[in-house]
Amino acid sequence: MQELDRELRTTQVKIVGQYEKNAGYVRIKRLTDIVGALCGILLLSPVMILVGICIKLDSSGPVFFGHKRLGKYGQFIKVYKFRTMLPNAEELLKQLTPKQKIEFDESFKLENDPRVTKLGHFLRKSSLDELPQLLNILKGNMSIVGPRPIIEREIENYGIYGDKLLSVKPGLTGNWQASGRSDTTYDERVRLDMEYIDNRSICMDLKIILKTFGAVIRKQGAR
Repeated sequence: MQELDRELRTTQVKIVGQYEKNAGYVRIKRLTDIVGALCGILLLSPVMILVGICIKLDSSGPVFFGHKRLGKYGQFIKVYKFRTMLPNAEELLKQLTPKQKIEFDESFKLENDPRVTKLGHFLRKSSLDELPQLLNILKGNMSIVGPRPIIEREIENYGIYGDKLLSVKPGLTGNWQASGRSDTTYDERVRLDMEYIDNRSICMDLKIILKTFGAVIRKQGAR
């Protein structure tokens, strides 16, 4: 653990300043995040309460699920979601077929995931399971727009672009999220994330948010 902490601190020093945008953009983006998250929570609180009730009625277990992901500078953050899996999801993961294990190792997702509840499938298709991440945005460890947060071993898929990915906060939505999600390859995901980091601006953030609404309505790439 101490060795991992040293590696993360080294990565942070290496990344600081290398890909930073101007201070004006950073301030406006943070203000937009706070206002957007607060408005989202206020407007969507009835929906979130209803989803919570439905989860409790659908299966046993907690309403929320916190998953450890990599945040800015490689620091670990807990990303909040509505629970979409069965309580014994970890045990079911051990029972995957060889074909499913290959699929999971390649994309970290399954087309027909036996761990997901009936309600969970709907929440994922509609992206409602992501709404609790508005709390992450308020806390400041996520942004409305940015690359989607990844688990630790996914950083290997980014190769030489790993440092660049960790130079920004992960987002509730991003270039990949708005461009097809599961309908794209992981290489395409990397390309879209790097394209965002290189060209990010308030205007680009707004375009991604609008594209995301369209993708969610069409359930494009949802799984």
